[in-house]
Amino acid sequence: MQLASSKLRWFLAMADFVPVFILVLLSTGLALLVLLISVLFGPRRRAQNATKLMPYESGMRPIGVAQRRLPVRFYLIAVLFILFDIEVVFFYPWAAAFRALGWYGFANMLIFAALLLVGYVWLWRKGALEWESVDKS
Repeated sequence: MQLASSKLRWFLAMADFVPVFILVLLSTGLALLVLLISVLFGPRRRAQNATKLMPYESGMRPIGVAQRRLPVRFYLIAVLFILFDIEVVFFYPWAAAFRALGWYGFANMLIFAALLLVGYVWLWRKGALEWESVDKS
């Protein structure tokens, strides 16, 4: 009797996870179906000559190497954009719960905004926001 009730409790606990299992099965099946369709109906590389392997650029022959190194400043600007864009993720919930948080929440958001402002001023003074250096000669 004890064994039957423990199995019943286990099955009842697992019943909560049935939707998760169904989601995992459906998403895996859909991914495999998409891969199968792309293999069956996708393009096949039959001709391996130089003309077919060239990248197409508006009918013009490519000049120079296709891959070039981007300056580090590009990555710096991209990281800064992401960093300052992420702050919006924190501002929206705060604005939605502004009245419920009271002065405590307001003070915390002021501290958060002040830290962001300090980081922004530091980056500005370091010249990280300048895309190209201006030659003053």
